[in-house]
Amino acid sequence: MDDSALSSAHTDQRAHRRSLFIDRRDAGRRLADRLQAFRGPDVVVLGVPRGGVQVACEVAANLQLPLDTIVVNKLRVPYRPDLSFGAISEDDTRIIDEVVVRSALLTAEELAETESHERASLYRRSQRFRVHSPPAELDGRTALVVDDSVATGITAQTACRAAYRRGAVRVVLAVPVAPHRIVRALAYHADKIVCLETPPHPRPLDESYLHCDPVTDTDVGQLLGGQAAPARIRLAESRYGNR
Repeated sequence: MDDSALSSAHTDQRAHRRSLFIDRRDAGRRLADRLQAFRGPDVVVLGVPRGGVQVACEVAANLQLPLDTIVVNKLRVPYRPDLSFGAISEDDTRIIDEVVVRSALLTAEELAETESHERASLYRRSQRFRVHSPPAELDGRTALVVDDSVATGITAQTACRAAYRRGAVRVVLAVPVAPHRIVRALAYHADKIVCLETPPHPRPLDESYLHCDPVTDTDVGQLLGGQAAPARIRLAESRYGNR
């Protein structure tokens, strides 16, 4: 083996040791192992698009539960797209972080314009994902809200609140990885939290997952519609192995 091949192999080994999960399917299966107590006819799995639906699909398949989604759009600071000042979801759920609003010096016009834009996007995505079936009935049921990771907690908090508003009597937030302090804060917004890894600081997706391919709205629609995994996802699995 030449030096470049050795270097590549060593790099892959280091990345594997550093990553917490092989991919989202691996994370979903491992989450399902921790969620065995939630099997039953009164439980629905709700994946948060986009990547959360891939994780949720594995949870639902392993626990033999129905799969649905709960669509959440972040409200991002116009000149800082990496910074969110809130989030909105279906059923008019809305959470605003006033600390970020004040520190970013956002005007009322900027708030209104951003929210209007994201609501239009939220509506389009919801309609696209509901092509095959209407939203699952949550009245009197337990909702397993699943995402692929948590950083600030604003998306998870909004999703949990939306699940309650849709009628869930119990909400369980299940995520592969989230910072320890955020998990503690989210405990006030769900009946139970199941988190496999709680590092001290937020981890980027590419550090949490060895293989973290982008997930599109089309992918989400296919997963929710019960169709086979998109071709490029099947290709990645055959290349890396279904481990």
